[in-house]
Amino acid sequence: MKHFFHTIALVCLVALPSFAEQAKQPNVIIVITDDQGHGDLGSRGNPYIKTPNLDKLHGESLRFTNFHVSTTCAPSRGSLMTGRHCNRLNVYHTITGRSLLFEDEVVLPEVFATNGYTTGMFGKWHLGDNYPFRPMDRGFHEVVRHGGGGIGQGPDYWGNDYFDDSYWHNGKMESYKGYCTDVFFDEAMRFIDENKEKPFFCYLSTNAPHAPLNVPKKYYDMYKDIPGLQDTVKRFYGMVTNIDDNMKRLEDQLETLGLRENTILIFMTDNGGTWGRPGFEGGLKAGKGSPYEGGHRVPFFVRWPAGGIGGGRDDDRFVAHVDVLPTFVDLLGLEFTEQRPLDGVSFKNLMLDENAEWPNRIFYMDTQRMQNLIKYKDYAVMDQDWRLVNGKELYNVTEDLAQKNNVIKEYPEVAARLAVGYENWWQSIMDEGVDERYAYIKVGSPHENPSRINAHDMLTGKHGGSWSQNGAIIGSQAAGRWKIEFVEDGRYRISLRRFPRESGLGINATFPKQERREELHRFNGASTKSDFSEAYLYVASIEGKKKISADQDEVNFEGNVSAGKYDMEAQLIDKDGRVHPAYYVYIEKF
Repeated sequence: MKHFFHTIALVCLVALPSFAEQAKQPNVIIVITDDQGHGDLGSRGNPYIKTPNLDKLHGESLRFTNFHVSTTCAPSRGSLMTGRHCNRLNVYHTITGRSLLFEDEVVLPEVFATNGYTTGMFGKWHLGDNYPFRPMDRGFHEVVRHGGGGIGQGPDYWGNDYFDDSYWHNGKMESYKGYCTDVFFDEAMRFIDENKEKPFFCYLSTNAPHAPLNVPKKYYDMYKDIPGLQDTVKRFYGMVTNIDDNMKRLEDQLETLGLRENTILIFMTDNGGTWGRPGFEGGLKAGKGSPYEGGHRVPFFVRWPAGGIGGGRDDDRFVAHVDVLPTFVDLLGLEFTEQRPLDGVSFKNLMLDENAEWPNRIFYMDTQRMQNLIKYKDYAVMDQDWRLVNGKELYNVTEDLAQKNNVIKEYPEVAARLAVGYENWWQSIMDEGVDERYAYIKVGSPHENPSRINAHDMLTGKHGGSWSQNGAIIGSQAAGRWKIEFVEDGRYRISLRRFPRESGLGINATFPKQERREELHRFNGASTKSDFSEAYLYVASIEGKKKISADQDEVNFEGNVSAGKYDMEAQLIDKDGRVHPAYYVYIEKF
C-alpha cells in the first residue's frame, strides 16, 4: 500500500505510521450546506452573519480558496458522489427527470462501503427518490432524508415545513420532532455514536439555508433589529447561524467520543449564494446558477489532526468537487476500480505539502437546467488564472476576482486555447451517448412496491411549478412523460392522484391558504381548483380515460404489463379540457 506521505514531509513521516499499520482507518464526515455562498460566513469577512463555530473550524483547517462546484444543487451532488461532471450523469437539472443519477455510476458511499466503512446519509439527497436512485440503493447503510431538492417539494412528505416533519428513514416514513437542521444533526450524531468503534462515512447534507426561509424565531431574532437587512436576509442568516450551532454540537461530540483526532471533517457548500446580503458575496460576481465566479466558487475546509491536515492555511490552487472521490481513494488507500473515466484528480499532495507541484488544467462548468443538454449554454471554461465565460468574456481572476474587466480583446490566444478545450470536453460527453440516455424509475420490484412517483421527475419542457407541493395545490398546468421500467411481468394497479395518500385529500379538494406560523417565511397557497373531470393514463398496453367524481381521491387503472421500459403519461384534465399532470402516481404490482 502506498505510504501516506511524500518524502518531502519527512518530519511528519517520522511521527505518523502508514495506514496499513494503523489500528483504524480515519472516519470521514462531509457537511455540505445548501445555497450558502462564498461570503456567507464571518470568516469570509461578512460583518453581519454570526458563525463563530464555523469560523473556528476555518482557523483549524486547510482551506481551499479556489474550490469549485456546479452552479446548482443536484449537479454538485452528482459530481461530488462520482468524480465525474454532472452532464455525464443525467444530473444537469434539479427537476424534470434530469436529477436522477444513472444507476450504473459508482458513487462515493459504495466505495467506502466496499472498503469496510459503515455509511450514513442525513438530510438532502436530491439524486432520486425512487428505486434504484435512493441513497439506500447507492451504498448508504443508514439514511434519514427529506424528498426532492428541498423540504416542501413534490417528492417530500405532504405538509412538511421544516418543523416537526416526517422523513424517510431507510425507506420508511417516520415522524421527527424539532427543526429540520437540528433533526439531521441529531440523526447524524446518533449514527456516529453507534459506529464510533469502527470507521464510518457520514454525509450530512442540510437542506438549509435553501428556501423556503423557515427558521426558528430564536435565530430570526438574532438579526431582526439590524438596519439595512431585508427580511429574507435576516431569515437566511438565522438559518446559517443555526447550522453553526449544530456544528458546535458535532464538534463537542467528536471530542467527547475521542474521535476528533482521527476524523476527516470537511465543510463545504453546494453552489453560490442566494439570499445573502448584496455586497457580501466574498468579492465574487453573481450567485447561484451563474457561470460567473459567484455561482460555483465555494468554501471548502478540511481538517484531519492525525493526518497532519489543517493548521489554518489557505491553498489557492484550482480544485473541484469532482476531485473529492479520487482524493479519498488516494489519501486512504481505498480499493476502487474506475468504471468510466473520471473528470477529477487526487489533490492529496496539496493536502500534505503546501509546496507540492500542481499542474494547470482546464475545467468546465455550465448551467443547463433544461430537459436536454444544450451546447454553449451558460458556461465557463476555467484554469488556474483564467475564466472564459460564454465564449465572449475573458477574465484573469488572479488579478480581477470580481470579474469586472473583460480582457478578451487583449488576450485572444488565451480565449482560443480555452475554447478548444471546451469543444473537446463537450465532444467527450457526446461520445458517452449521454444525450440518448434516460434514467428509468423501476417499479414492481421488491425493493419498492408500491412506488410513489411525483411530477417533480416528469420530463417536460414547461413544468409550470408542478415539481412542488404548491404546484399541486394551485393546479399548475404542465404535460410530459415519465420514464418507467417495469422489472417483472405481472398485473399492476396504477393510481393517479392530485395529492399524495398521506394528505387524505381528494382530487377536487379545496382549502384556504395555510395560516402563517410565527417561525415561517413562506407557505403554500390556497386550493380553489375543483373542476378536474377526467383522468388519462397511457403506459405499455394500458391506455384510457376515466371520469372523476366530486369526492374521489384517486383514479385507478389496472392491467397486465410485460417487463420492459416505457414512457408513461398520466394526466388530470379539467372541465375546460386543460391538461395537468397527475402530480402523484402510485404504481403497485399485485
